Amino acid sequence: MNRPAVVPVALLAACAAVAADPGAPPEKAEERFMNVLALKGIPADDLVPAMQFISASLGVDCDFCHVDRKPEADDKKKKLVAREMIELQRSINRNFNGHVVVTCMTCHRGSTRPEAVPPVADGSAPPAQPPAPAALPEVTAVLDAYVKAVGGKEAMAAVASRVQTGKLTGFGPEPFPVEIHAKAPNKRISIVKTPRGENITAFDGSSGWLGGGQRPAKDMGPGESRAASLDADLDFPADVRERFKEVRVVAPETIDGKPATHLVARNEGEPPVELFFDPASGLLLRAKRYVETPLGRLPTEIDYADWRDAGGVKVPFRWTVARPSGRFTIQIEETRSNVPVDDAKFRKGA
Repeated sequence: MNRPAVVPVALLAACAAVAADPGAPPEKAEERFMNVLALKGIPADDLVPAMQFISASLGVDCDFCHVDRKPEADDKKKKLVAREMIELQRSINRNFNGHVVVTCMTCHRGSTRPEAVPPVADGSAPPAQPPAPAALPEVTAVLDAYVKAVGGKEAMAAVASRVQTGKLTGFGPEPFPVEIHAKAPNKRISIVKTPRGENITAFDGSSGWLGGGQRPAKDMGPGESRAASLDADLDFPADVRERFKEVRVVAPETIDGKPATHLVARNEGEPPVELFFDPASGLLLRAKRYVETPLGRLPTEIDYADWRDAGGVKVPFRWTVARPSGRFTIQIEETRSNVPVDDAKFRKGA
């Protein structure tokens, strides 16, 4: 498993301490953080995702460039080089009308030193000629099969709330208890109980927030909030066509050795959401989404499994969330439908 990137404590504290003011212009990175030079002018909420993109692209933790507990310091030469590399990336992308085509990952591929010499031939047989592509299914057929597989629109509409309990594994040898409360149409809170306190991820119906432990609750950035809204949609199988302006079927991909129907869903000005379906069952196997950063896109991949009936609707009882920084799995042990859930539970800081 990839090791999670370690964000300096001072950097996390600075992020959590700022309360968003909806009426104010977006705060700039240099207004919230100290000694921001190469990324001056970007929204403050985009700075940490940009740092995470660098960490994932080079396969390093934050202390590769930063001094722990003093992230603003320029004591390490690697930080100065990183500023030069950011400007190099920008200068290259000016050839693509400013679109972020070339990124840190393009060259580094998870290493601190990019490979400059092509590999020699390894003597293996050349790849076989791929077969002619089969005709792709229609979007409507794929999404209709998804709705039918989970139980149909009427069954989904009959579920007003869902409460789940289970275990989270992937962060240490012991599993952590987790509980998830969801309420139609689009409220959801996930609470992971760790020895250091609760870790909360929530969507209150209009925006997402994070909290728990000793940190004050913090608003999600726009990209994270959009992703949280997808998880919070109790009727997501029926809502795909309403949530996205464009949905198309592209060439199938392979998941666990089997072909999967591949849909790409888009809204203007936002990164795509990719959906992968089992052609036999119609159920969702994987969702892949992205958070846009000033340096490139950070992916999150969620694999769904162990689909079971819960209140007349099939839902996954296991899902694995994978990011460049690591992965974890949630296994649900109990699901209850249509139990009372107070709206106050989803409010920030509740």
